Order: sequence, then structure tokens, then C-alpha cells
Amino acid sequence: MESAQRDGQGFKKRDEDFLLQDEHSPFWAIEKGAVLQEARCFNDTQLSTRKCQQVITKLLYLYNQGERFTATEATEVFFSVTKLFHATDGSLRRLLYLIIKEISPSSDEVIIVTSSLMKDMNSKIDLYRANSIRVLCSITDSGLLGQIERFLKQAVVDKSPIVSSSALVSGLRLMKMNPEIVRRWSSEVQEAANSDDPIVQFHAITLLHQIKQNDKLAVSKLVLQCIRSNIRSPLATCSVIRYISEILQDGNGADTDIYHGFLESCLRNKSEMVVFEAAKSIATLPDVDSRLLHSSMMVLQLLLSSPKPILRFGAVRALNSIAIHGPATVAVCNVELESLVADTNRAISTLAVTTLLRTGGESSVDRLMQQISSLFAGLQVRLCKILYFFILL
Repeated sequence: MESAQRDGQGFKKRDEDFLLQDEHSPFWAIEKGAVLQEARCFNDTQLSTRKCQQVITKLLYLYNQGERFTATEATEVFFSVTKLFHATDGSLRRLLYLIIKEISPSSDEVIIVTSSLMKDMNSKIDLYRANSIRVLCSITDSGLLGQIERFLKQAVVDKSPIVSSSALVSGLRLMKMNPEIVRRWSSEVQEAANSDDPIVQFHAITLLHQIKQNDKLAVSKLVLQCIRSNIRSPLATCSVIRYISEILQDGNGADTDIYHGFLESCLRNKSEMVVFEAAKSIATLPDVDSRLLHSSMMVLQLLLSSPKPILRFGAVRALNSIAIHGPATVAVCNVELESLVADTNRAISTLAVTTLLRTGGESSVDRLMQQISSLFAGLQVRLCKILYFFILL
């Protein structure tokens, strides 16, 4: 009884500490009207960098919380923040780029910041160049896009990885608005796909796939080219694995042996995400070679014993999906799955139970039901203790 009272007092103490933390939060009881009043500091002759940063942060918080700004309020904020282009502080400039992108000014208002953004695109500071590209491509229209196309093509093959990556990401965005212009960058994007930087390579291959996605033959050629080249990026490798899976699922794999050979090599990759993606893809392929399928199941079986919860969760989730159509294939992992029934992560244990129910026999299901009963019994005891503590409150 005394221990329960102490625990109850502990709950109260933690709740009080939580409330005190909230009271000191800069966003506690924030109001749109008050923040708009504070935004007048952007017009001050002597700018306070710290004050401007705080106000922009509050405005971004309100936007991300779904606060609605009228057209007049948004216009006033936009015109005010554009005056901050004269500031030289790097952190303030980054916030300025972010809020302009969030406000999404109208076509008439975009003209006001176009010259400033284009000036930053030619800056010697890579961070300014990268951010200005992303912002300009987010708020631009088709008419302005033609004027900056030359700058974007040059940025794709820029020596700075951050600039090149920003141009490629902007290309992915522009594919939804004006795909014809982005398709004219194919040679530059192809050059970027051979970059030594992993992120640039990943974005370049992704953009090439978007450009060619309606041409199945072109996609096959792209995948074969990636297989024969040296892919340094684990993310790019995972993308190629997914493209191969799509090709083989559609039955368009004329080079099936090459694809299978690449997937098998990925099972020995240094990156855990590549190994998992390859194993999952192989296990879901139609008419896959039994030797290759066995290798993928062995990999998933090893991942079930990983000390990392994310790998255990990924493996058991993949096996749960495979067990719907191929329970006999997953049955080889039943021993490892049974050990996960008592896993501390409830998502993992739940998936392990549902997978075993699909793959186990009569005797294993009876044993599984006993394990589940003991687990639920322990869970009920813990819930009763928690409820008792709350009653004391």
C-alpha cells in the first residue's frame, strides 16, 4: 500500500514537471494576432536578428499547426519578410527561404522575390544557391521556369553536392508541373547519376526513373545500366531493387538472369537496408529460383535475431505479408518467430503471433496459444497496477 502511494506521488511529480516544461515552451498559448503584431519587427531600421528568427519560427509553427491566414495577412507577412534579404545572417536567411516556400505567394507577388532569389542562385555561398533553387522551383510558374532552365541545368552537374542535389529534387517537383522541360535535362541528370556523392546519385537515378517511367524499355535499359555501373548509394541501390521487382512482377524481364544475379549480390551488401530490401523483393517475386528463394529466407531468418528492433520489425513484417500467399515458405522461420512472441516491442510480438497462426501446425498453434495466454495474463496484471495508481490520484 505504501509503495502504491509512493508510486502515485511519483505520477503527480512527473505530471507537475511536464506542466512546468510546457509553461516554458516558446509556443505555449501562442496566438496568431500577437505573432502578426510581432512581425512588424521585419520593418525596423535596425533589425534584431534574434527577434526576427523567433517571429519567423512562430509563424512557421502556426502554418504547420494548420492555422489559417487570410489573403491579406499572408500578403502582409510576405511583403514584410522580403525585406530580410538585406540581412547577412546565415540562419536568418535559411528561415527566410523556408517561410517564403511555406507562404506560397501568388503569381503577382512572386515577381517581387524573383530577382533576389536569382541573385542568390549565382551566389558564391553554396547554401544560398541550393536553398534559392528549391524555393524558386516551389513558387515559380511555367513562364518563369523557361527563364531559369539554363541555371537549373548547370546546377544539376554542379561540383557542390548540396547544389546538385537541390536541383535534382527540384526536378522531381517540376515533373508534376512541367515534365517536358525536365526531360530536356536527361544528359545532365545522367552525368549526375555517376556522381561520387551517394545522395546526388540517389536523387539522379530517381529523377531518371521518373523521366522514363512511361517507357518500359527505357526503364529496363536504365536498370541494366545501373547494375553494370558502380552504385555507391545504398538508397539508390534500394531504388534499383524496387525497379527490378516492378519489371519482374509485370513479366517484362527479358534479362531475368541478370536481375536475379544482381539481387543475389545485394544479399551480401554491406548496408543492412540493401540486404533487407533484396531479401524482401526476392521472396515476393513470381517463379523465383528455389535456391535464390532459400537464400532470401535465410537472410530474413537472420534478421529476426538482430539486436536492432527496426530490423526485427522489418523482417517479421515482410514474413507476415509473404505468409498470406506462401505459408510453407515462411515455415522455416517458425523457431525464430516463436522467440519473438515475447518481444518487448508489441508491434513485433503481434506480427510474430499472426504470422505463426498462418504457418504453424496444430501442435504449434496449441503451444502458441499457451504463450499468448501467459503474455496476456502478465499484461492484465500490469494494467491493473496502473489503474490502481490512477485511482490513488
